Amino acid sequence: MNRRDFLRMAAAAGAAAALTRPAWGAPASPAALRPNIIFITSDDLGHYDLGLSGGPIQTPNLSRMAAEGMRFTRAYSGCSVCAPARSCLMTGYHTGHTTVRGNSGGIPLRAEDVTVAQLLKAAGYACGGYGKWGLGDVDTAGVPEKHGFDDFFGYYHQVHAHNYYTPYLWRSGKKVPLEGNDNGGNKVYSHYAIFEEMKKFIRANKDRPFFCFAPWTPPHGAYVIPEDDPAVALYKDKPWPQPVKNYAAMSSMVDRCVGETLALVKELGLDEKSLIFFCSDNGPPERLEGTLNASGPLRGQKGTLYEGGVRVPMLARWPGRIKPGSQSDLAWAFWDVLPTFTELAGAETPAGLDGISIAATLLGEAAAGHKQAEHEYLYWELGQRQAVRMGQWKGVRGKPAGPLELYDLAKDPGEANNVAADHPDIVAKIEGIMKSGRTEPLPQREPEMPKGRKFR
Repeated sequence: MNRRDFLRMAAAAGAAAALTRPAWGAPASPAALRPNIIFITSDDLGHYDLGLSGGPIQTPNLSRMAAEGMRFTRAYSGCSVCAPARSCLMTGYHTGHTTVRGNSGGIPLRAEDVTVAQLLKAAGYACGGYGKWGLGDVDTAGVPEKHGFDDFFGYYHQVHAHNYYTPYLWRSGKKVPLEGNDNGGNKVYSHYAIFEEMKKFIRANKDRPFFCFAPWTPPHGAYVIPEDDPAVALYKDKPWPQPVKNYAAMSSMVDRCVGETLALVKELGLDEKSLIFFCSDNGPPERLEGTLNASGPLRGQKGTLYEGGVRVPMLARWPGRIKPGSQSDLAWAFWDVLPTFTELAGAETPAGLDGISIAATLLGEAAAGHKQAEHEYLYWELGQRQAVRMGQWKGVRGKPAGPLELYDLAKDPGEANNVAADHPDIVAKIEGIMKSGRTEPLPQREPEMPKGRKFR
């Protein structure tokens, strides 16, 4: 079946489901709910950067989200770096199967890759994206407008996203100048512009189901924030290096934008019809020990496959559906997002995904109408490195021919004690998964770029 036929079939299925759904609020099936879905990711935010984790960064709105919704203690990114993590999120496949596994910045999705946005759009959702895409530069098969997004505003190539005062952003393939940022100017802070466009999308689609994907860039890359941003004052007297102060302020700015998003949804009367997620896209780029301690007791950071690189803070809020103040220790990952959203939206879910729906965890098994499935294992790879979580066990291989490290996360969440020698049966099983649970990747090549440039 080609992509066009698949989308035609998905659209028909979505239309049929819409005709048979009970009224809003009926508890029989998640397919009856069709919530608005807002999925916010903060780029490179550490697992222990949130105030609710005991860290020094002030994030009161995220604490409110946790109090009003569900906090996940074992949620994982798709990878420990940006692009592969987003590829898992969009496609429902882990890094042993998803298309984009390199992190150079512009490796594109294929035309035949089907994203969660395409499936939701086929089911009648408006789909908008606001932030950093990272799955295909302009004029490639991977751009968001070719993968289900009615509107996308922000950065396409993630190297472009390293500049918060870029002279331009992109809107669905068209360049949008940011006046005052040319020739080294710094008049328009990109995140402000991106957030304003996101709010416009929510307002414009308040009368229909929508999917708002918000892959915000802060606090990634250069730690830069306008000096007059209210979050800057929160840390001005801290005895930290200025870049650390800026990182903290950028994180608090993200928290403020989350609060504004919650307020907007309530203002529009959409509170009980809106499922809102917040997470980080991977671990922090620096552990920042002695100041922010971004990884906390977890080993590693961004770029590693230890817990500090792949475990992420994850919150979900949906008044009237998700129990306030609840906590889940379900082990799940970015590739579970697609089947979760398609189930809740009553959309087509492709067969053969690595992901499973977590709707039963969000709603409760009685409301979902089925028990929560669980993964036999979670799998990650990055280049020649691999990791597997299987129940309490975590296997990490740092080199292709190197020995497998084994950790008992129930006793050793910080992955300090390698117990591989004590459990050869577990080692053998994880090594088997590392061989059989993946396919060889397609060539991870950047598209041809204009001379002297890394992005368009």
